[in-house]
Amino acid sequence: MDIQRPSSVARNKKIRRIIIGVGALIGIALITVALSRLKPAAPTVERGTVWLDTVKRGPMVRQVRGLGTLVPEEIRWIPAATDGRVERIVVYPGTPVTPDTVILELINPNQSQALLEAEQQLNGAEAQYKNLQVTVANDLLAQEAGANAVTADYRQAKLQAEADGQLAKEGLVSSLTSRLSQVRSDNLGVRDQIEQKRYTSMRDSAQSRLAVQQAEVNRLRALLALRRSQVSQLHVRAGIAGMLQQVPVEVGQQVGPGTNLARVADQHHLKAQLKIAETQAKDIVIGQTASVDTRNGMIPGRVSRIDPAVQNGTVTVDVALEGELPKGARPDLSVDGTIELERLDDILYVGRPTSGQEQSVISLFKLDEDGVTCTSTKVSIGKTSVNTVEVKAGLKQGDQVILSDMSQYDAFDRIRLK
Repeated sequence: MDIQRPSSVARNKKIRRIIIGVGALIGIALITVALSRLKPAAPTVERGTVWLDTVKRGPMVRQVRGLGTLVPEEIRWIPAATDGRVERIVVYPGTPVTPDTVILELINPNQSQALLEAEQQLNGAEAQYKNLQVTVANDLLAQEAGANAVTADYRQAKLQAEADGQLAKEGLVSSLTSRLSQVRSDNLGVRDQIEQKRYTSMRDSAQSRLAVQQAEVNRLRALLALRRSQVSQLHVRAGIAGMLQQVPVEVGQQVGPGTNLARVADQHHLKAQLKIAETQAKDIVIGQTASVDTRNGMIPGRVSRIDPAVQNGTVTVDVALEGELPKGARPDLSVDGTIELERLDDILYVGRPTSGQEQSVISLFKLDEDGVTCTSTKVSIGKTSVNTVEVKAGLKQGDQVILSDMSQYDAFDRIRLK
């Protein structure tokens, strides 16, 4: 027969179920909370794909680097001196030239006509000058002869007056005759003075007339020299020894004064023009040492000029080359230049990471003691160079850090190397 269970058994069973359910819920909640607080598993990175470097202590050379080109120290643009039409191009770019090398020839009929007219005008002026010289000489001779004749008459009259005066005292001639002789002598004396002044005035006037004509001759002579120079400049010459780089005109083209006809550069005296990032150029000063890599040799040099303007985020820096140019060095050759800013002694430094500016704080993965795990570490960097940076805080000597771009692991505090 069935025995009825007491009501307490069912109640206890129900309570047990409730307790188990509540316990299960609490356990699930605790597990969920614990799992949510767990750090994500450290990703694994191939050791051969990252760049590890060791923090060192010692001297560090600060440098900046920039790309650039070799340019001639002396470049000459040859302008047209007058109007003309390009008749013939004698030599073409890439040809070595000397100062007297004719690069191209212009033609201008007006210049030839002007030269002929200048020659004729000068010949006429010189003939007039010679004619004036003869005329002036004849006039001076005539005036001198007249003045000498008056002087001779005056001297004769003076002697006659003295003789008559003596005879009058002795009573041999009348006093009237003596006085007449004296008056005639005095008149001739005055005429002699006037004639001498006239001769002096005529001589001075003759010099002025000759000077005026000589000035006209000199003016026409200078004009002729100018016309000859203009005609000569129709044969456009290099002016310096070097390499002909450009001839930006064509045969038959009409050009005016000042038009650039050719560019010649001295290819044996070159300098490097480097483009340095604006943020790195602030510490560059004239005189700093530099080296230029032409891909065929290194050339030492020094900073000779810093462009005050910034273009496209870069500053142009000229480096005067002090060494012998290697083979193949020529204008417009692409080069890589490095400028030494300063030397820092006894500092912590490490290779330059792919990111991070001077005087900033960056995150680097530091290799732990197990040699496998890398932990993200805040590193304060100071001054920077081309390949190294100063470590101010966050690392110590002997630490190894990853310098490669690890931006894809920014969400992780650790990574593992294999």
